[in-house]
Amino acid sequence: MPIRPKSFLYAHDAATGVATITLNRPDRLNALTFEVYGELRDAFRDLDTEPGVRAVVLTGAGKGFCSGGDVEDIIGALFARDAAGLREFTRMTCDVIANIRRCRRPVIAALNGTVAGAGAVIATACDFRVAAETAKIAYLFVRVGLSGADMGASWLLPRIVGLGRATELLMTGDFIDAKRALEIGLYNRVVPGDRLLAEAMSLAARLARGPAPAIAVTKQALDLEFTMTLDQALRYEADAQADLMIHPNFREAYEAFREKRDARFTE
Repeated sequence: MPIRPKSFLYAHDAATGVATITLNRPDRLNALTFEVYGELRDAFRDLDTEPGVRAVVLTGAGKGFCSGGDVEDIIGALFARDAAGLREFTRMTCDVIANIRRCRRPVIAALNGTVAGAGAVIATACDFRVAAETAKIAYLFVRVGLSGADMGASWLLPRIVGLGRATELLMTGDFIDAKRALEIGLYNRVVPGDRLLAEAMSLAARLARGPAPAIAVTKQALDLEFTMTLDQALRYEADAQADLMIHPNFREAYEAFREKRDARFTE
């Protein structure tokens, strides 16, 4: 089915193969509601197989990327739920992260301002984080009496910045600025705000021109191999690489090299 969310904006550029999701509550710094969570979960599930989509950009409207769960629309409402209702909610939020990671398309977060709480974890789950100079980030959960280990943060973050830095960020809930986030490897690139979307879209378009099956296997391997021994990882990669050698993209890359032209990769 076509992706037609009600709670955020969605666009697909068929010429480049890039889909763009724009969180669209700028008056609330794109704070998340139950509806936004649910539609993000479903959108990333569907983007895994959406025809013509080869890369995804996730950004926010206005001055912020995402400030986390909306204090009124979510946090206040949670006090009315019983234990089963609370678990239903937390599992839904985790499904958003799971579907971003399971989506075989590369996902680029274009961080246009404040990145906080659940917004920080969503950004962390993306494959790339391109940030504006104003994009400060914090994992705020401990500041509201909750675990810093929320929505997979304690799995994702140490793999990007290391255990020591992840411990500090998750236990203090402190903001760090874009310069520091770049220094520790949390952000891949930091650019002036007026160049942010162009930079993210350029990266997405470059990835979309690449060999989609090979990129998908690479993304999957980066997650799966954390739980493997070296011997298991070597067997996994040997099988995956042999399978890709049968794909037409491998021969296309070879022919393009011989003919001194750019490769034209297919799905």
